[in-house]
Amino acid sequence: MSRTAERVRVVHSPASVEHDPERFFRRNKVIPHPERAERYRVLRDALVDAGFGLSEAEDAGLEPLRAVHSPAYLDFLADAWRRRTEFDPETDELLTTHFARPHMQRRPEGLVGLLGYYTADTSTPIRAGTWSAVYGSAQAAITAADTAVEHGRAYALCRPPGHHAYADSAGGFCYVNNTAVAAQRLRTSLDGRVAILDIDVHHGNGTQGIFYQRADVLTVSVHADTSNYFPFYSGYADEIGEGAGKGFNVNVPLAHGSGDAVFVAAIRRALERIASFEPQALTVALGLDASEHDPIGALKVTMQGFAAAAEAIGTLRVPIVAVQEGGYLCPALPANLVAFLRALSETNSR
Repeated sequence: MSRTAERVRVVHSPASVEHDPERFFRRNKVIPHPERAERYRVLRDALVDAGFGLSEAEDAGLEPLRAVHSPAYLDFLADAWRRRTEFDPETDELLTTHFARPHMQRRPEGLVGLLGYYTADTSTPIRAGTWSAVYGSAQAAITAADTAVEHGRAYALCRPPGHHAYADSAGGFCYVNNTAVAAQRLRTSLDGRVAILDIDVHHGNGTQGIFYQRADVLTVSVHADTSNYFPFYSGYADEIGEGAGKGFNVNVPLAHGSGDAVFVAAIRRALERIASFEPQALTVALGLDASEHDPIGALKVTMQGFAAAAEAIGTLRVPIVAVQEGGYLCPALPANLVAFLRALSETNSR
């Protein structure tokens, strides 16, 4: 194993494979679900082949999840599959077509209604192994945050991803917001300010929502313009936070088709804002779906672009934890991850 590869500590959870949805309704078509268990295997194996040492997540319990998510929502995620007989005892997954809206916010008691109350879309089915995978993914983020405090750089191979999950809602393939959980863990451990930089092609709407009224966590998202792209209803430049959090939320929407130059320049500008915040740690929501080859992406970032992004991020001399978010199955996916982590490792050695 190379010394460079050792400098970013990798944390994962084998439970990630226990959630493996099969179908997804997208743009009026039923397609194979993009967020499949194979994503975890492909990324894990690529890291092993590249010489990174992997550690399994430790179990920190539910308290770090409760620090960002409502107890009732977590109870729903943990308990929904047990209640499947209320829905269909023969089903392999729980989904609903009934969703709460801002003017329909009464919490129901029945499972069908609860599915719509706690989910934003049909991308987040509940299956037999969903809670185990979601819980394990969150534990990987927590352990990686602790590792970053001790060793400087860490990466959490989180799957399912998390940055579209709000405090009390799943959506966009996400159930527990691993990025927010990691950031809050750092906030508690270091008793200081923490910044989040989200470079997923999709806006980190759940993360924004969780910290929108707080001044101790700066959230910055660089993403494809959302006016005709998921998550549609957030991610605009005029969303700057509310109350105590006003001025501590930054969105940088990019034109669809933007490539390396635009992407990396936006990240560098974001890092200037982050540096002025003087955080004690940085959480990177590492989406790799900005890739030019991603099957559901909207940007044209190359492997060299991801490496350049990591080099820029690594200039921030604080503990950094990268949390895996999007990035979907294609040959470029594992190569982009390895390129990013190698570049981040190099910056840590200078």
